[in-house]
Amino acid sequence: MEIISQYRWVASWCGAAMVMMVPWKLLEWAWLKPKRLERYLRQQGLNGTTYKLPFGDTKEILNTLKLEPMNLSDDIMPRVMPFVHQAIQNYGKIFFSWFGPVPAVHIIDPEAVRDVLSRMNEFQKPKKSNPYIEILSTGVIDYEGDKWSKHRKIINPTFHAEKLKLMVPAMCTSCREMIKKWETSFSNKHTFELDVFPHLQTLTGDVISRTAFGSSYEEGRKIFDLQKEIGLILMHVLQSLYITGSRFLPNSRNKRMKEIDQELKSLIRSMIDQRMMAMKAGETGQNDLLGLLLQSNYDEIHMNGNKRFGMTIDEIIEECKLFYFAGNETVGNLLVWTMVLLSRYPQWQELARNEAFQVFGNNEPDIEGLGRLKIVNMILLEVLRLYPGVSTLYRISNNETKVAGINIPEGTLIIMPILALHHDQDTWGDDALEFNPNRFAQGVSKASSKGQLSYLPFGGGPRICIGQNFAMLEAKIALVMILQRFSFVLSPSYSHAPQSIVTLQPQFGAHLILQKLKDTAQQ
Repeated sequence: MEIISQYRWVASWCGAAMVMMVPWKLLEWAWLKPKRLERYLRQQGLNGTTYKLPFGDTKEILNTLKLEPMNLSDDIMPRVMPFVHQAIQNYGKIFFSWFGPVPAVHIIDPEAVRDVLSRMNEFQKPKKSNPYIEILSTGVIDYEGDKWSKHRKIINPTFHAEKLKLMVPAMCTSCREMIKKWETSFSNKHTFELDVFPHLQTLTGDVISRTAFGSSYEEGRKIFDLQKEIGLILMHVLQSLYITGSRFLPNSRNKRMKEIDQELKSLIRSMIDQRMMAMKAGETGQNDLLGLLLQSNYDEIHMNGNKRFGMTIDEIIEECKLFYFAGNETVGNLLVWTMVLLSRYPQWQELARNEAFQVFGNNEPDIEGLGRLKIVNMILLEVLRLYPGVSTLYRISNNETKVAGINIPEGTLIIMPILALHHDQDTWGDDALEFNPNRFAQGVSKASSKGQLSYLPFGGGPRICIGQNFAMLEAKIALVMILQRFSFVLSPSYSHAPQSIVTLQPQFGAHLILQKLKDTAQQ
């Protein structure tokens, strides 16, 4: 009996200890550790917000987001990133805030940003705070370490300059079809009002469908339509605070997203299977993104004699989904902001049009002529400065390390507001908030006092966007073909409302008034 009594005593003691341990661990996670880290950062001379239990600054960030349109201006930081904009005024260009109990160090210093981006093993991409985004795409953009290196190596040949030349005709075809639709909308009218944003999104989806899947173009369009639908659902999801586990609820939204994801994977898998069968039969690979990717993957496996050196079918599917998301969003946003800015600055619109006619006349663009477009290139670079596709880059510190003389604790979130970096007057001059393509007349390296350190529209370091040349090529072709046929100005119904939901886009679209050039010449 005495032994049993002792066991009961031990069991009771262990139970009591466990009961006491859980709240202690919770207290340590939610309050003691954050306050300890806050003191540590302040002792180094770093300023920032005071930690608030339990959400940190998350609620304040959501509450400061603007819903109404802004005045017509390129000073968009107060609307797109109001919390960061105010924090820079209060704390300087390196400060800390709180995402729940996790400290977030914001860096707007160009050299420090480049330092973080170059140290990819020390500063890795954080896990997505909202798991819904994973349904849209994963792939090389999310991977780390050896897996990232393998995928990057296999994908690189797909976007080689020589391969991209082969995609120019497909890009021109997509642009030609969009322009024909616009021209039929005029009927007998001299001008026509159009929200160009959805048309440009459709254009870029059309381009990626043709260039990614070539002869399987119709299946490619289905993929684009499904990606577009899931993107619209995600837009609503990301505008609210994510509740852990909510994506597993059996509601209609989650069911539809699961259906779309399964259909997407099935479509892409079917096309991959067809291509793989053709390659095994000795047929020459097609010069579209899928064909090039499969060939590169095959070459890597064949060279090393082991499948583990290549990508699995499921991994190739995710990379194809990423082609769609990144290719569509990046170029569509670049083109819409370019048309908005050229509507506001007609002198630059005319300069770009004159250059297009000087180089190509009425002919469609070719790869040689595209390389000679100086003014068009300057305009696109300036648009990407003022309206970068992704306004913020995120990393997380794997270990305690040092950046800009500051000791960064392990697990600290590093936030690099690219939009703030691109709008910084100390770097870009007094006209930093104005549209001035002339700043890029001598290239990116001489455009600012910090050179290329301060210009990061496609990211930087080893993880710089692999598709940036594809995006710029497509944007140049589309802009030239539009300028050859239309002049355009802002419509009175245009509402200036840039917003960042994954990418920087116009909240209420981009309503422009288009006029065919032949009509302009007759007046």
